[in-house]
Amino acid sequence: MSETVVYRARKIITMDVNRPAATHVAVRDGRILAVGGADVAAPWGAARDDARFADAVLMPGFVEGHAHMMAGAMWQYVYAGYQDRHDPDGVLWPGLTSIEAVIDGLCEAEARLADGAALVAWGFDPIFLPTERLNRRHLDAVSTVRPIVVMHSNFHLMTVNSAALALVGYDRDTAVEGVFKGADGTPTGELQEMAAMFPLLRRLGIDFRALSRQPDSVRAFARTAQRVGVTTSADLMAELPDDDVETLLALTGEADFPLRIVPALNGMSDTPERVAERALALRARSGDRLRLGAVKLMTDGSIQGFTARLKWPGYLERSENGIWNTPPAALEAMVERLNAAGVQMHIHVNGDEASEVAIAALEKALAAHPGGDHRHTLQHCQMADAAQFRRMAALGLCVNLFANHVWYFGDQHVERTLGPDRAGRIDAARTALDHGVPLAIHSDAPVTPMAPLFTAWCAATRRTPQGRVLGAAQRITVDEALHAITLGAAYTLKLDHEIGSIETGKRADFAVLDDDPTAVAVDALKDIGVRGTVLGGRVFAP
Repeated sequence: MSETVVYRARKIITMDVNRPAATHVAVRDGRILAVGGADVAAPWGAARDDARFADAVLMPGFVEGHAHMMAGAMWQYVYAGYQDRHDPDGVLWPGLTSIEAVIDGLCEAEARLADGAALVAWGFDPIFLPTERLNRRHLDAVSTVRPIVVMHSNFHLMTVNSAALALVGYDRDTAVEGVFKGADGTPTGELQEMAAMFPLLRRLGIDFRALSRQPDSVRAFARTAQRVGVTTSADLMAELPDDDVETLLALTGEADFPLRIVPALNGMSDTPERVAERALALRARSGDRLRLGAVKLMTDGSIQGFTARLKWPGYLERSENGIWNTPPAALEAMVERLNAAGVQMHIHVNGDEASEVAIAALEKALAAHPGGDHRHTLQHCQMADAAQFRRMAALGLCVNLFANHVWYFGDQHVERTLGPDRAGRIDAARTALDHGVPLAIHSDAPVTPMAPLFTAWCAATRRTPQGRVLGAAQRITVDEALHAITLGAAYTLKLDHEIGSIETGKRADFAVLDDDPTAVAVDALKDIGVRGTVLGGRVFAP
């Protein structure tokens, strides 16, 4: 018979309504055998006591319901973001808070590159800089010969130099949507959304998602997750050719791999019929630490990038109303086919017009093929209002709100994109819960850093860097926020029967914390240290 191990802790927060707290958990064969007090394993025979967590607090392993494996790969490029960030090994990269600092950093990186290589940076966001928007002339000061690509933090826009524009022939006569032009009619160097960006990315051989599937990048992503207590993470936009699936199955099958990964197939890559067929074929190949079968769809872009689709009155600083990555008619056709095939969908919507289009498509699809435990999930869903949440509840939809946005972009939404009225309702977690919509909250790493306790703090406090409480009525309790990063997120991934709580029969997945998130002051929630994780009964240290 397999060994039974009993872990004791200062406190175990179970997320199980039948036993909310405990001090001991018994584990056998990678699963939770029993939860309770010191005698928890007595009915099951001999057990080994393990006191390594005696002064720690255990929670269910955190579930990151919306991230991207390229969070482990992006550090191969130059970081040009405004905020300080830590890489997968915990090294701090200071933020660059002016265009001058960005250019200086690019010049230093350019001097180290081999001749002919492109200079690629990531994490930049012009919305934090009040001066002139970064353009090709700034980047031409770094090099007029070497192509330069500066990917914005939202991954919906990038700024490039003249050499990069010339590679794909973008000039004043270009009619491609998303090639942004200045008052003189010439491209500024800013490219918005995939129709404009992809030709250059392809020409330079830059494929962030393909790069993220390299073994070293996958392991870096797992280390990133482990450091913050995550034991299961989505990868919400994956190509998943057979070779990559084999690589992921091999990596996640290694005994010392510390993360369960849930990739969603890119639904924009083929016809609705072939996407549905591929998703169903992938589902059959799932293993314990690699769960396949869901599909990711895209509607609009990014609010801070001015490419999300908003209802009237639109943006404060722009007259244009964003860009459709998938036009409404094409989205409707894809949603209808995937729903009919029984494929779960995760649909990117940022603006409230995008939410309206996605909900309408789902209403039509579910009317034609009702029933089933579909759990279709609207991702980000930042501008949804009460009427939209009511419709989501009626359809049985889930929502995964981008709570980190309140901190990272809340002040900019008040002052530059939305105005104080609409900004106060972004990521409306309270309204979602009050209308009965199953809720998760997320980081969208690498757009913002993966750190579920920080994400929970954002949802519970709605604080901004300038000291605002952005929409006090949308705050949720700490208990509700903790549910959203455990059972709530697990539910949106159709894994709540296996993970998300510490109860008998589930996977022995734990986050090991320095303190009790339910006992500290709410402002201290984000600062609780993570000592390590347990995945399937195996202990991993940071």
